[in-house]
Amino acid sequence: MATGINWTNCSLGDVVNLKRGYDLPERHRVEGAYPIVSSSGVTGSHNVAMVKGPGVVTGRYGTLGQVFYVRRDFWPLNTSLYVQDFKGNCPLFISYLLQTLNFGQRSGAAAVPGVNRNALHMLRIKKPDLSTQRKIAAILSAYDDLIENNLRRIKVMDDMARSLYREWLVKFRFPGHEQAHYTNSSLGQIPVGWKLQRLDELCSAVLDGDWIETKDQGGSNYRLLQISNIGLGDFVETGKFRYVTQETFDRLRCTEIRPDDLLIARMPSPIGRGWLARKMPWRIITAVDVAIARPDLRRISPVFLLHFWNQPANLAAIEKQSSGTTRLRITRRELCALPIPTPPLDLQEQFSAMTRPLLDLSNILRDKNTTLRRTRDLLLPRLVSGELDVSELDIAISEEADS
Repeated sequence: MATGINWTNCSLGDVVNLKRGYDLPERHRVEGAYPIVSSSGVTGSHNVAMVKGPGVVTGRYGTLGQVFYVRRDFWPLNTSLYVQDFKGNCPLFISYLLQTLNFGQRSGAAAVPGVNRNALHMLRIKKPDLSTQRKIAAILSAYDDLIENNLRRIKVMDDMARSLYREWLVKFRFPGHEQAHYTNSSLGQIPVGWKLQRLDELCSAVLDGDWIETKDQGGSNYRLLQISNIGLGDFVETGKFRYVTQETFDRLRCTEIRPDDLLIARMPSPIGRGWLARKMPWRIITAVDVAIARPDLRRISPVFLLHFWNQPANLAAIEKQSSGTTRLRITRRELCALPIPTPPLDLQEQFSAMTRPLLDLSNILRDKNTTLRRTRDLLLPRLVSGELDVSELDIAISEEADS
Protein backbone atom coordinates (compact mmCIF):
# COMPACT_ATOMS: atom_id res chain seq x y z
CA MET A 1 0.00 0.00 0.00
CA ALA A 2 1.44 3.35 -1.02
CA THR A 3 0.78 6.59 0.78
CA GLY A 4 1.51 10.13 -0.31
CA ILE A 5 4.49 12.27 0.58
CA ASN A 6 2.41 13.92 3.31
CA TRP A 7 2.48 10.74 5.42
CA THR A 8 5.13 9.89 8.03
CA ASN A 9 6.06 6.51 9.53
CA CYS A 10 6.16 6.87 13.31
CA SER A 11 4.99 5.37 16.58
CA LEU A 12 1.64 6.12 18.22
CA GLY A 13 3.57 7.74 21.08
CA ASP A 14 4.95 10.28 18.61
CA VAL A 15 1.37 11.34 17.83
CA VAL A 16 -0.39 11.26 21.22
CA ASN A 17 0.25 10.60 24.86
CA LEU A 18 -2.29 8.32 26.52
CA LYS A 19 -2.96 8.56 30.24
CA ARG A 20 -5.06 6.58 32.69
CA GLY A 21 -8.29 8.23 33.83
CA TYR A 22 -9.21 9.26 37.36
CA ASP A 23 -11.08 7.47 40.11
CA LEU A 24 -14.49 8.92 41.02
CA PRO A 25 -16.59 6.74 43.36
CA GLU A 26 -20.37 7.03 43.06
CA ARG A 27 -20.64 8.58 46.53
CA HIS A 28 -18.41 11.48 45.48
CA ARG A 29 -20.27 12.33 42.27
CA VAL A 30 -22.34 15.49 42.04
CA GLU A 31 -24.59 15.77 38.99
CA GLY A 32 -23.39 18.63 36.85
CA ALA A 33 -22.44 19.90 33.41
CA TYR A 34 -19.46 17.63 32.70
CA PRO A 35 -19.79 14.11 31.29
CA ILE A 36 -18.20 11.17 33.11
CA VAL A 37 -16.63 8.88 30.49
CA SER A 38 -15.88 5.23 31.22
CA SER A 39 -14.80 2.30 29.05
CA SER A 40 -18.38 2.10 27.73
CA GLY A 41 -18.88 5.81 27.02
CA VAL A 42 -20.71 8.53 28.91
CA THR A 43 -22.08 7.02 32.12
CA GLY A 44 -23.12 10.08 34.09
CA SER A 45 -22.15 13.66 34.89
CA HIS A 46 -20.20 15.59 37.52
CA ASN A 47 -19.85 19.21 38.56
CA VAL A 48 -16.08 19.16 38.02
CA ALA A 49 -14.07 18.30 34.89
CA MET A 50 -10.57 16.80 35.00
CA VAL A 51 -9.78 17.19 31.28
CA LYS A 52 -10.37 20.03 28.86
CA GLY A 53 -12.25 19.10 25.68
CA PRO A 54 -12.27 18.14 22.96
CA GLY A 55 -10.93 14.80 24.10
CA VAL A 56 -10.60 11.17 23.07
CA VAL A 57 -11.18 8.23 25.42
CA THR A 58 -10.83 4.46 24.99
CA GLY A 59 -11.52 1.52 27.27
CA ARG A 60 -8.77 0.40 29.62
CA TYR A 61 -10.73 -2.47 31.16
CA GLY A 62 -13.93 -4.19 30.15
CA THR A 63 -14.95 -2.67 26.82
CA LEU A 64 -11.61 -2.69 25.06
CA GLY A 65 -11.26 -1.06 21.70
CA GLN A 66 -14.21 1.35 21.77
CA VAL A 67 -13.17 4.94 21.17
CA PHE A 68 -15.19 7.97 22.25
CA TYR A 69 -14.77 11.54 21.03
CA VAL A 70 -15.82 14.02 23.72
CA ARG A 71 -16.59 17.53 22.54
CA ARG A 72 -16.49 19.36 25.89
CA ASP A 73 -14.59 19.27 29.17
CA PHE A 74 -15.05 15.89 30.89
CA TRP A 75 -13.99 13.46 33.62
CA PRO A 76 -12.39 10.22 32.29
CA LEU A 77 -12.78 7.36 34.77
CA ASN A 78 -9.88 5.16 35.80
CA THR A 79 -11.30 2.30 33.69
CA SER A 80 -10.30 4.31 30.63
CA LEU A 81 -7.32 5.81 28.85
CA TYR A 82 -7.60 9.35 27.50
CA VAL A 83 -5.40 11.41 25.23
CA GLN A 84 -3.49 13.73 27.54
CA ASP A 85 -1.52 15.39 24.72
CA PHE A 86 -2.44 15.47 21.02
CA LYS A 87 1.01 16.87 20.16
CA GLY A 88 -0.41 19.28 17.62
CA ASN A 89 -2.57 16.73 15.82
CA CYS A 90 -6.29 17.00 15.03
CA PRO A 91 -8.26 15.46 17.96
CA LEU A 92 -11.12 14.34 15.72
CA PHE A 93 -8.69 12.58 13.36
CA ILE A 94 -7.01 10.91 16.35
CA SER A 95 -10.37 9.49 17.44
CA TYR A 96 -10.74 7.82 14.03
CA LEU A 97 -7.12 6.65 13.97
CA LEU A 98 -7.50 4.92 17.34
CA GLN A 99 -10.60 3.11 16.10
CA THR A 100 -8.44 1.25 13.56
CA LEU A 101 -5.87 -0.07 16.06
CA ASN A 102 -7.79 -3.09 17.42
CA PHE A 103 -7.10 -2.36 21.07
CA GLY A 104 -9.15 -5.40 22.05
CA GLN A 105 -6.49 -7.65 20.50
CA ARG A 106 -3.71 -5.90 22.42
CA SER A 107 -4.87 -6.51 25.99
CA GLY A 108 -2.58 -7.98 28.59
CA ALA A 109 -2.59 -11.56 29.77
CA ALA A 110 -3.63 -10.79 33.35
CA ALA A 111 -6.74 -12.26 34.97
CA VAL A 112 -8.53 -8.97 34.25
CA PRO A 113 -7.60 -8.03 30.68
CA GLY A 114 -6.38 -4.49 30.19
CA VAL A 115 -4.70 -2.30 27.62
CA ASN A 116 -0.96 -1.80 28.16
CA ARG A 117 -0.46 1.93 27.65
CA ASN A 118 3.28 1.68 27.02
CA ALA A 119 2.79 -1.06 24.43
CA LEU A 120 0.24 1.11 22.64
CA HIS A 121 2.68 4.01 22.49
CA MET A 122 5.13 1.74 20.63
CA LEU A 123 2.68 0.77 17.88
CA ARG A 124 3.90 1.70 14.41
CA ILE A 125 1.49 3.87 12.41
CA LYS A 126 1.40 6.17 9.40
CA LYS A 127 0.53 9.79 10.18
CA PRO A 128 -0.64 12.31 7.58
CA ASP A 129 0.10 16.02 7.84
CA LEU A 130 -2.35 18.21 9.74
CA SER A 131 -4.19 19.43 6.62
CA THR A 132 -4.84 15.85 5.48
CA GLN A 133 -5.86 14.86 9.01
CA ARG A 134 -8.51 17.55 8.98
CA LYS A 135 -9.82 16.47 5.56
CA ILE A 136 -10.11 12.85 6.68
CA ALA A 137 -11.86 13.93 9.88
CA ALA A 138 -14.26 16.14 7.89
CA ILE A 139 -15.25 13.26 5.59
CA LEU A 140 -15.83 10.74 8.37
CA SER A 141 -17.52 13.18 10.74
CA ALA A 142 -20.01 14.10 8.00
CA TYR A 143 -21.30 10.53 8.21
CA ASP A 144 -21.36 10.62 12.01
CA ASP A 145 -23.21 13.96 11.99
CA LEU A 146 -25.89 12.54 9.69
CA ILE A 147 -26.22 9.46 11.91
CA GLU A 148 -26.50 11.62 15.04
CA ASN A 149 -29.10 13.88 13.41
CA ASN A 150 -31.18 10.85 12.42
CA LEU A 151 -30.92 9.50 15.97
CA ARG A 152 -32.24 12.79 17.33
CA ARG A 153 -35.17 12.68 14.90
CA ILE A 154 -35.90 9.06 15.86
CA LYS A 155 -35.91 10.01 19.55
CA VAL A 156 -38.34 12.89 18.93
CA MET A 157 -40.77 10.61 17.08
CA ASP A 158 -40.46 7.81 19.62
CA ASP A 159 -41.05 10.28 22.45
CA MET A 160 -44.14 11.65 20.66
CA ALA A 161 -45.61 8.15 20.31
CA ARG A 162 -44.85 7.24 23.92
CA SER A 163 -46.36 10.50 25.16
CA LEU A 164 -49.56 9.85 23.24
CA TYR A 165 -49.71 6.32 24.64
CA ARG A 166 -49.35 7.59 28.21
CA GLU A 167 -51.92 10.34 27.67
CA TRP A 168 -54.57 8.15 26.02
CA LEU A 169 -54.00 4.68 27.43
CA VAL A 170 -52.35 5.15 30.82
CA LYS A 171 -53.88 8.41 32.05
CA PHE A 172 -57.13 7.55 30.17
CA ARG A 173 -57.37 10.97 28.47
CA PHE A 174 -58.40 9.41 25.17
CA PRO A 175 -60.94 11.02 22.80
CA GLY A 176 -64.33 10.95 24.57
CA HIS A 177 -62.84 10.24 28.00
CA GLU A 178 -65.11 12.86 29.54
CA GLN A 179 -68.04 10.44 29.26
CA ALA A 180 -66.09 7.41 30.44
CA HIS A 181 -67.03 5.37 33.53
CA TYR A 182 -64.61 3.13 35.39
CA THR A 183 -64.58 -0.32 36.90
CA ASN A 184 -62.15 -2.22 39.12
CA SER A 185 -59.70 -4.80 37.78
CA SER A 186 -56.71 -6.69 39.15
CA LEU A 187 -54.51 -3.93 37.69
CA GLY A 188 -56.56 -1.10 39.16
CA GLN A 189 -59.40 0.91 37.67
CA ILE A 190 -59.94 0.75 33.91
CA PRO A 191 -62.65 2.36 31.76
CA VAL A 192 -65.88 0.46 31.25
CA GLY A 193 -65.64 -1.30 27.88
CA TRP A 194 -61.98 -2.15 28.32
CA LYS A 195 -61.04 -5.79 29.00
CA LEU A 196 -58.25 -7.40 30.95
CA GLN A 197 -57.05 -10.11 28.56
CA ARG A 198 -54.13 -12.52 28.38
CA LEU A 199 -51.55 -12.23 25.61
CA ASP A 200 -52.57 -15.59 24.16
CA GLU A 201 -56.22 -14.44 24.05
CA LEU A 202 -55.23 -11.51 21.85
CA CYS A 203 -52.92 -13.40 19.49
CA SER A 204 -53.58 -16.05 16.88
CA ALA A 205 -50.37 -17.73 18.07
CA VAL A 206 -47.63 -17.30 20.67
CA LEU A 207 -44.66 -19.47 19.70
CA ASP A 208 -41.06 -20.07 20.62
CA GLY A 209 -38.43 -19.35 18.01
CA ASP A 210 -36.63 -22.22 16.32
CA TRP A 211 -33.89 -24.43 17.75
CA ILE A 212 -31.18 -24.08 15.12
CA GLU A 213 -27.88 -25.79 15.89
CA THR A 214 -24.61 -24.66 14.36
CA LYS A 215 -24.57 -27.72 12.09
CA ASP A 216 -27.93 -26.62 10.63
CA GLN A 217 -26.71 -23.14 9.67
CA GLY A 218 -25.61 -22.18 6.19
CA GLY A 219 -27.01 -21.13 2.85
CA SER A 220 -28.82 -17.85 2.28
CA ASN A 221 -32.58 -18.47 2.15
CA TYR A 222 -33.60 -17.33 5.67
CA ARG A 223 -31.70 -15.09 8.04
CA LEU A 224 -31.62 -16.37 11.62
CA LEU A 225 -32.16 -13.52 14.09
CA GLN A 226 -30.51 -13.90 17.48
CA ILE A 227 -31.71 -12.55 20.80
CA SER A 228 -29.10 -9.78 20.45
CA ASN A 229 -30.97 -8.50 17.39
CA ILE A 230 -34.06 -7.74 19.47
CA GLY A 231 -33.89 -4.26 20.95
CA LEU A 232 -36.36 -2.21 22.97
CA GLY A 233 -38.75 -1.47 20.11
CA ASP A 234 -35.90 -1.61 17.61
CA PHE A 235 -34.01 -4.07 15.42
CA VAL A 236 -30.33 -4.15 16.43
CA GLU A 237 -27.92 -4.95 13.63
CA THR A 238 -24.97 -6.77 15.17
CA GLY A 239 -23.29 -7.63 11.88
CA LYS A 240 -23.39 -11.34 12.71
CA PHE A 241 -25.28 -12.83 9.78
CA ARG A 242 -26.50 -16.41 10.14
CA TYR A 243 -28.71 -18.20 7.66
CA VAL A 244 -30.45 -21.48 6.96
CA THR A 245 -31.39 -23.08 3.67
CA GLN A 246 -34.90 -23.75 2.43
CA GLU A 247 -34.27 -27.44 2.99
CA THR A 248 -33.35 -26.83 6.64
CA PHE A 249 -36.34 -24.53 7.09
CA ASP A 250 -38.67 -27.24 5.80
CA ARG A 251 -36.97 -30.10 7.66
CA LEU A 252 -37.06 -28.32 11.03
CA ARG A 253 -40.52 -26.86 10.37
CA CYS A 254 -39.34 -23.36 11.16
CA THR A 255 -41.64 -20.37 11.62
CA GLU A 256 -41.12 -17.52 9.17
CA ILE A 257 -41.46 -14.11 10.82
CA ARG A 258 -44.13 -11.86 9.33
CA PRO A 259 -44.41 -8.07 9.49
CA ASP A 260 -46.24 -7.04 12.70
CA ASP A 261 -45.20 -10.15 14.62
CA LEU A 262 -44.05 -9.04 18.07
CA LEU A 263 -40.69 -10.66 18.79
CA ILE A 264 -40.05 -10.89 22.54
CA ALA A 265 -36.61 -11.48 24.04
CA ARG A 266 -37.07 -14.05 26.83
CA MET A 267 -33.69 -13.26 28.38
CA PRO A 268 -32.06 -9.99 29.64
CA SER A 269 -31.47 -7.23 29.27
CA PRO A 270 -34.07 -5.88 29.71
CA ILE A 271 -35.91 -9.17 29.87
CA GLY A 272 -39.13 -9.21 27.85
CA ARG A 273 -38.24 -6.34 25.50
CA GLY A 274 -40.14 -6.46 22.24
CA TRP A 275 -39.61 -5.47 18.59
CA LEU A 276 -42.46 -5.27 16.09
CA ALA A 277 -41.15 -7.06 13.00
CA ARG A 278 -41.32 -5.27 9.68
CA LYS A 279 -40.39 -5.99 6.09
CA MET A 280 -36.65 -6.66 6.02
CA PRO A 281 -34.12 -7.27 3.23
CA TRP A 282 -34.28 -11.01 3.99
CA ARG A 283 -36.84 -13.65 4.86
CA ILE A 284 -36.31 -14.25 8.57
CA ILE A 285 -36.67 -16.78 11.36
CA THR A 286 -35.60 -16.36 14.97
CA ALA A 287 -33.83 -18.30 17.70
CA VAL A 288 -35.51 -20.28 20.45
CA ASP A 289 -34.92 -17.66 23.17
CA VAL A 290 -37.16 -15.25 21.27
CA ALA A 291 -40.93 -15.68 21.52
CA ILE A 292 -43.17 -14.85 18.55
CA ALA A 293 -46.50 -13.21 19.40
CA ARG A 294 -48.73 -12.98 16.31
CA PRO A 295 -51.49 -10.41 17.01
CA ASP A 296 -55.06 -11.32 16.03
CA LEU A 297 -56.07 -8.18 14.13
CA ARG A 298 -59.72 -8.73 15.10
CA ARG A 299 -58.76 -8.24 18.75
CA ILE A 300 -55.64 -6.09 19.01
CA SER A 301 -53.65 -3.54 17.05
CA PRO A 302 -49.98 -4.54 16.66
CA VAL A 303 -48.85 -0.94 17.28
CA PHE A 304 -50.90 -0.72 20.47
CA LEU A 305 -49.45 -4.06 21.61
CA LEU A 306 -45.89 -2.84 20.94
CA HIS A 307 -46.34 0.30 23.04
CA PHE A 308 -48.04 -1.55 25.87
CA TRP A 309 -45.41 -4.25 25.84
CA ASN A 310 -42.34 -2.02 26.16
CA GLN A 311 -43.69 0.30 28.81
CA PRO A 312 -41.65 0.10 32.04
CA ALA A 313 -44.54 -1.26 34.14
CA ASN A 314 -45.01 -4.26 31.86
CA LEU A 315 -41.28 -5.00 31.62
CA ALA A 316 -41.10 -4.83 35.43
CA ALA A 317 -43.98 -7.34 35.65
CA ILE A 318 -42.16 -9.64 33.22
CA GLU A 319 -38.97 -9.46 35.28
CA LYS A 320 -40.90 -10.46 38.42
CA GLN A 321 -42.25 -13.53 36.62
CA SER A 322 -38.83 -14.59 35.33
CA SER A 323 -36.59 -17.19 36.96
CA GLY A 324 -33.16 -18.77 36.57
CA THR A 325 -30.05 -19.53 38.58
CA THR A 326 -27.45 -17.97 36.27
CA ARG A 327 -29.50 -15.85 33.86
CA LEU A 328 -33.09 -14.73 34.24
CA ARG A 329 -35.46 -16.16 31.68
CA ILE A 330 -39.22 -16.04 31.21
CA THR A 331 -41.14 -18.98 29.79
CA ARG A 332 -43.58 -18.74 26.93
CA ARG A 333 -46.33 -19.97 29.26
CA GLU A 334 -45.70 -17.07 31.63
CA LEU A 335 -45.69 -14.62 28.73
CA CYS A 336 -49.01 -16.00 27.52
CA ALA A 337 -50.61 -15.39 30.92
CA LEU A 338 -49.60 -11.74 31.24
CA PRO A 339 -52.69 -9.49 31.60
CA ILE A 340 -53.17 -6.66 29.11
CA PRO A 341 -55.74 -3.88 29.73
CA THR A 342 -57.23 -3.76 26.25
CA PRO A 343 -59.30 -0.79 25.02
CA PRO A 344 -61.98 -1.23 22.33
CA LEU A 345 -60.50 -1.96 18.92
CA ASP A 346 -61.66 1.34 17.43
CA LEU A 347 -59.67 3.28 20.05
CA GLN A 348 -56.63 1.08 19.41
CA GLU A 349 -56.94 1.80 15.69
CA GLN A 350 -57.20 5.56 16.35
CA PHE A 351 -53.98 5.32 18.34
CA SER A 352 -52.34 3.28 15.59
CA ALA A 353 -53.40 5.80 12.92
CA MET A 354 -51.67 8.54 14.91
CA THR A 355 -48.47 6.63 15.71
CA ARG A 356 -47.90 4.18 12.84
CA PRO A 357 -46.55 6.96 10.55
CA LEU A 358 -44.06 7.92 13.30
CA LEU A 359 -42.94 4.29 13.62
CA ASP A 360 -42.60 3.92 9.84
CA LEU A 361 -40.49 7.08 9.53
CA SER A 362 -38.32 6.01 12.48
CA ASN A 363 -37.70 2.70 10.73
CA ILE A 364 -36.73 4.49 7.49
CA LEU A 365 -34.22 6.60 9.42
CA ARG A 366 -32.85 3.51 11.20
CA ASP A 367 -32.30 1.86 7.81
CA LYS A 368 -30.53 4.98 6.56
CA ASN A 369 -28.27 4.90 9.61
CA THR A 370 -27.40 1.27 8.93
CA THR A 371 -26.29 2.25 5.41
CA LEU A 372 -24.39 5.31 6.68
CA ARG A 373 -22.55 3.25 9.31
CA ARG A 374 -21.67 0.57 6.77
CA THR A 375 -20.26 3.16 4.35
CA ARG A 376 -18.35 4.99 7.09
CA ASP A 377 -16.88 1.73 8.38
CA LEU A 378 -15.71 0.82 4.89
CA LEU A 379 -14.10 4.23 4.38
CA LEU A 380 -12.53 4.50 7.84
CA PRO A 381 -9.54 2.12 7.48
CA ARG A 382 -8.88 3.15 3.88
CA LEU A 383 -8.79 6.85 4.73
CA VAL A 384 -6.81 6.55 7.96
CA SER A 385 -4.22 4.27 6.35
CA GLY A 386 -3.78 6.50 3.30
CA GLU A 387 -5.10 3.88 0.88
CA LEU A 388 -7.53 6.58 -0.24
CA ASP A 389 -5.51 9.76 -0.66
CA VAL A 390 -7.53 12.93 -0.04
CA SER A 391 -4.61 15.32 0.42
CA GLU A 392 -5.23 17.05 -2.93
CA LEU A 393 -9.01 17.21 -2.62
CA ASP A 394 -10.74 20.52 -1.99
CA ILE A 395 -12.79 19.59 1.08
CA ALA A 396 -14.66 22.03 3.30
CA ILE A 397 -13.30 21.67 6.82
CA SER A 398 -15.83 21.81 9.63
CA GLU A 399 -15.06 23.87 12.71
CA GLU A 400 -14.76 20.66 14.73
CA ALA A 401 -12.29 19.05 12.28
CA ASP A 402 -10.32 22.31 12.25
CA SER A 403 -9.70 22.21 16.01
